[in-house]
Amino acid sequence: MLSAHLIKQLRDFQLDVDFTVHPGEVLVLLGENGAGKSTILNLLAGLLPLDDGRIILHGRSLFCSVSTVSCPPEDRRIGYVFQNYALFPHMTAFENIAFGLRMRKLSPDQIIANVRQILDDLGIAHLENEQVTTLSGGQRQRVALARALIIKPHLLLLDEPLAALDQRSREKIRIELREQLVKSNRPAILVTHSMKDARIIGDRVLVLAQGKVVWSGRPDELQPGSGIPLTRD
Repeated sequence: MLSAHLIKQLRDFQLDVDFTVHPGEVLVLLGENGAGKSTILNLLAGLLPLDDGRIILHGRSLFCSVSTVSCPPEDRRIGYVFQNYALFPHMTAFENIAFGLRMRKLSPDQIIANVRQILDDLGIAHLENEQVTTLSGGQRQRVALARALIIKPHLLLLDEPLAALDQRSREKIRIELREQLVKSNRPAILVTHSMKDARIIGDRVLVLAQGKVVWSGRPDELQPGSGIPLTRD
């Protein structure tokens, strides 16, 4: 489980949010551009410093302003899928997925076995030796998800992972992504602007405005016309 209270002074406002995410639960962050959604992911991942608060993941303190604990990003066991996927263009799908395992000094046999297993799980075994620059948007999304999941993260962060896909691809991958997140049984946080993303993928929604939670509830309770700038696609 993730328990977080995040306080960060930004240029135009102070971000101050407090939430929990349970194993197997997908928390969706919605709100207009600049509301603080991606900042929350970066604070959790340790890519931005917190001013105050706490981050407790699976009973382990990653940050605490009281006890001055602050784990570096590489020690947080957090998987991150960026909006542009941030894949290494000079590597194959296999090499991209294996990168995190190599950093953890696994043996070559362990790396091969783990990568091929997750390639099978995500239905992309046939892409093992393909350069990522030749892959479609949907295929790159699966490779990025595989790279995040293979390190067995305690928390998965996804920053608009479907934004780069065309409409037809999004319809299919929404369902696949939901299935993979539930199967992983890890707490996950998804940033999106899409009401449909939230309804299909999410279990719970937080709507943000200027760094504060202005609405929370189930995705099916979120209605168009609420004044929140969202898209339906």
